[in-house]
Amino acid sequence: MRGIPKWIALFGVVALVAAACSSDTSSSASGDGSSASGVSSIGPTEDELNLIAWVGYTEDGTTQGYENYDWVNPFQDQTGCEVKVKYADSSDEMYNLMTTQAGQWDGVSASGDSSNRLIASGAVSPIDTALFPDFANVIAPLQPETGTDNSHYVVDGQVYGVPYMYGPNFLMYNSEVVKPAPTSWDVVFETQLNGADNPYKGKITAYDFPIYIADAAVYLMAHKPELGITDPYALTEDQLNAAVELLTGQATMIDKYWAAYTTEIDGFANGSMVAGTAWPVNLSFVELSNPEVMAAEPTEGMTGWADTWMMSSSAPHPNCMLEWMKYTMGADVQAQVAEYYGAAASNTDACPILRKSLDKQFDFGYAVDTVRYGYCGDAAFLDDLWLWRTPQTPTDYSLWTQKWLEIRAS
Repeated sequence: MRGIPKWIALFGVVALVAAACSSDTSSSASGDGSSASGVSSIGPTEDELNLIAWVGYTEDGTTQGYENYDWVNPFQDQTGCEVKVKYADSSDEMYNLMTTQAGQWDGVSASGDSSNRLIASGAVSPIDTALFPDFANVIAPLQPETGTDNSHYVVDGQVYGVPYMYGPNFLMYNSEVVKPAPTSWDVVFETQLNGADNPYKGKITAYDFPIYIADAAVYLMAHKPELGITDPYALTEDQLNAAVELLTGQATMIDKYWAAYTTEIDGFANGSMVAGTAWPVNLSFVELSNPEVMAAEPTEGMTGWADTWMMSSSAPHPNCMLEWMKYTMGADVQAQVAEYYGAAASNTDACPILRKSLDKQFDFGYAVDTVRYGYCGDAAFLDDLWLWRTPQTPTDYSLWTQKWLEIRAS
């Protein structure tokens, strides 16, 4: 599960997901469940919208203590579309729901490790970007035509969604235990450090899904250049096996793997975990009671995620979905989502709104703002992330899944 309230936007990224069209390029979405690229307008809305989403992406003011965060009810008031949400705990669950329950869901807040699979399976529809004026304000690397980091939602020139939130998978560590402050991922990958057993053995954590293999590949790119890895999501069999070998060694040092965010939060809070990969929202929650827990950006680089609202190719309420995608691309909405979720908005116009809101609430000042959420709108930071993308060639996700099961059984 990815998403809990965050008062201080620390790290993050937003990817808004958008949707589909009718086969007639001069018509609006038909409302009969059919959609194809080329729709030139949004038709009359239906009365309902069924979404699959990460927790924290569809707040309606009912979360205790966070009643001021509500971007769902204003949308319902504007459009007449009643929003119903199924929260998913992982990208794999989102993919399975979208592909096995076709016709039930209108859209999904897909991360890059599911979006390419959804596109390849035909589960989501391409969109006409002209329907969404806020594409003009999307951060440069995610731009549909010129972006350098858009392959998770742009395929063969077709655009399959609207950018929402984005963020890094950084190294989280307990600064009272992990000393000196780490600058490398070696503290979680190497069984030997400085000629001795890794002192953090038994207190390390890692993300419990096959896409984590890419994190090992990023580390190997820097430390074993002879492997020739140039893309952590496009591994040859030999490169994949090298990553598996590294992760198999890491498995001997793991306290617990985490899939639900609460597993890592609890582990750092009670001291059973002292180092591991984390999402910004995890750190945000942990540091409320454990200020000694911090984040590092290792020199080898980081993977990351950019989430996109995507429309089902069999959406029962296509016009409501198109309106949702258009609405959620707005700067005011994205600023609110980013503040609550702890992410960076893909709409760069949201960044000054976010900073102003947090300054007013917490009296930070620009220097602290820069540390906390200064990379909102920072194209160079985003470009440096290896954003999640479904492995397809030379080794595909099914093989990665098989290898991950072997690692977890070791």
